[in-house]
Amino acid sequence: MSQEVKPEAVSLCPLDMAAAPEQTPLCIFGTGDLGISLGQRLLQSGYRVLYGSRRPHSCGPLPPGTQVMSHRAAAQSANLVFVCIHRENYGFLETLEPQLKGKVLVDVSNNLKKNLHPEANAEYLQRLVPGAHVVKAFNTLSAWTLQNGPSDANRQVYLCGNNAEAKQMVAETATKLGFTVLDRGSLSAAKELEDFPLQLFPEWRLPLRLALGLTAFFFFYLLIRDVIYAYVEQKKDISFRIMVSLANKVFPIVSLIMLSLCYLPGIIAAFLQLYRGTKYKRFPDWLDRWMLCRKQLGLVALAFASLHVLYTLIIPLRYYVRYKIAASTISKIKENQTSELDTTMAWRTDSYYSMGILGFGLYLLLGITSLPSVSNALSWREFSFIQSKLGYLTLLFCTLHTYLYGWNRFLNPSTYKWNTPPGYMLCLIVPTVVLVLRLLFLLPCVDRTLTRIRQGWERTDPEDCSKKSLLT
Repeated sequence: MSQEVKPEAVSLCPLDMAAAPEQTPLCIFGTGDLGISLGQRLLQSGYRVLYGSRRPHSCGPLPPGTQVMSHRAAAQSANLVFVCIHRENYGFLETLEPQLKGKVLVDVSNNLKKNLHPEANAEYLQRLVPGAHVVKAFNTLSAWTLQNGPSDANRQVYLCGNNAEAKQMVAETATKLGFTVLDRGSLSAAKELEDFPLQLFPEWRLPLRLALGLTAFFFFYLLIRDVIYAYVEQKKDISFRIMVSLANKVFPIVSLIMLSLCYLPGIIAAFLQLYRGTKYKRFPDWLDRWMLCRKQLGLVALAFASLHVLYTLIIPLRYYVRYKIAASTISKIKENQTSELDTTMAWRTDSYYSMGILGFGLYLLLGITSLPSVSNALSWREFSFIQSKLGYLTLLFCTLHTYLYGWNRFLNPSTYKWNTPPGYMLCLIVPTVVLVLRLLFLLPCVDRTLTRIRQGWERTDPEDCSKKSLLT
């Protein structure tokens, strides 16, 4: 009785593609989400795609226009093989060493957590198939990114490997897919590349911790000054003000401090350059890390400013506010009293709101231009003007907004509950220092020297001159 022999390969190509010109196909081991998305993207870029599968006749739906066959047959047909399978399933590749000899294997795998294995997945793959050229690449891209194409926030493909020709082949493929390639060197860098997707907001940790610390400090500080003080000294229970009034004091305080911390490291760096007389000496590590997270500091500050705006908008809707207005109106009607217009107070409140609106408007402009899709459309001079010049103007408006809020309250002894200053006074320290120091740099003598240093001029050290003269 004759047995039906199944073909080793199954074609998913439409009939009208049969006459397409032959070209060297690319092979993908693995028919999961990442393998399917990668195959779809390669097809859209004009490549022929083969899939290698353990079950070529029952591996599930694949992109139309591809072929699926056994791992051995696929390995023989392609020079570039994408290994889209987990490390635990690498064992069968050792049996394919004759077919994979001299081929380029692209390892796209990642681990579930750091230091899960003593060696990187790519290094382990190279040890299993020593005759192949293993390149670590595409592991920082998700299936969604591959399906939708590169976006401004995810254009980069990191790669590393020991063979320059193999890396060049992978780089050309990634470039044709629309990505920017960054070569990280030899295969020893694979472990670092595999740790990239496991990082959880590495550049946001310092800003978020700082924001959390400032929020907690000022919340409890104002809780003691406002709520607990009223309960102990005045026998009043105003704990209901914690939800809105107290929060609406904490948010602008944290926002203003964090905004000023965006510009303070630039001030410190300028002072170091003036003191050293050169721009060619490295800044301290703590200052480098601080300057690298300025964008994140600014965005967190914008988030707190937005919360302050939202909380301010609901003030007229609060029961407590409506009750106070109604009670004051009824009391004046009963006593037959009227209040005269205080023009000084009118000027103060209008200026206070005006500075706040202008400051928040510029705040939004800074946040929008920090988006990659917007900043990529700006020249460096335009971006620097917005983030630096308009940034300091934003800080000035927000600081004036806070000063107008306080007005002359600092002269009133009742402002200092339990001999402690109000929260808004504390939050004015850092921005005031930043603005005063910035004004110093606007002095012609200081600005001229700093500009020359940043253009490459170096101040001669007398000690170095004396040493050179002794040597000569």
